[in-house]
Amino acid sequence: MADTLHAAELYYDGQCPLCSIEMRHLQQHKRDSLTLTDIHQAADLNQETKRDYLNRLHLRKPDGEMLSGLDASVYAWQQTRFGFLWSWLRWPLIKPVADIIYEKWAKSRFDRLYP
Repeated sequence: MADTLHAAELYYDGQCPLCSIEMRHLQQHKRDSLTLTDIHQAADLNQETKRDYLNRLHLRKPDGEMLSGLDASVYAWQQTRFGFLWSWLRWPLIKPVADIIYEKWAKSRFDRLYP
């Protein structure tokens, strides 16, 4: 069982079909250093925070620092043996383009699921 005080927590949209598929894969491969939380099941989040978290991935690192978007996704996948496959998305020349693509996708997904 993960020590939740020393684990990162990734908040995801459990009502998003694509997000749910990715989380099933992540659940299979993650280390105990990561917990996954469906935003819709998180009783400790207020409505405003839930809406913000539904707009894009959010991850709370063990030290309390919050990451969002691709930073959250890459950090989460780095808690698996496949983390090295994601690190290129944070390279200085790739990061700005990858972030723009992620943000457009996240907005489109949110607008489609929560009109």
